[in-house]
Amino acid sequence: MRRGLIGIAGAPGSGKSTLAERWAERLNAAAWPAVVLPMDGFHLPQARLVELGRRDRMGAPDTFDVDGFVALLHRLRDDTATVTAPVFDRTVEEAVPDALEIGAGIRTVIVEGNYLLHDADGWERVAPLLDLRLFLAEDDDERVRRLIARHIAFGKSPDDARDWALGPDRRNAELIAAGRPRADLVVAVD
Repeated sequence: MRRGLIGIAGAPGSGKSTLAERWAERLNAAAWPAVVLPMDGFHLPQARLVELGRRDRMGAPDTFDVDGFVALLHRLRDDTATVTAPVFDRTVEEAVPDALEIGAGIRTVIVEGNYLLHDADGWERVAPLLDLRLFLAEDDDERVRRLIARHIAFGKSPDDARDWALGPDRRNAELIAAGRPRADLVVAVD
């Protein structure tokens, strides 16, 4: 039996991680082994972003290792092997290699990330690998409020958190919204 891949896309702060975790918990409780795979583990290292002149817009499509992410999605189709994936550590803003182990018994992987429905920059290879594609539509004011709170919780000053949420995060959200028509289902978040 082929492992299923469900994709949840949406803007930063839209609730992708929360929804993915809830679904995984419910599937596991129903004896259907599932795990969440965050796309954030494929952020390029900080040193590489600085070298490329992209650190000030971290989170944009070209600040991720899209090739590595696509390769991982292909490997996940082999449900007889254990696959490892990186996980992003927000406290140091770096990916931790092989921090997530996806065992052979996992039936469903819930992939969550910003650019799962993006149609350029190599990301167009992602959506066809997903069995179900969801887009989270969130009230923008609430999304920005939660995003600012998250940035503050991970060490930004209130002013820096607001500037980042209304700057790079907002530009990324506009780009991500263009992928909405490629979703199989749009989920409104209250």
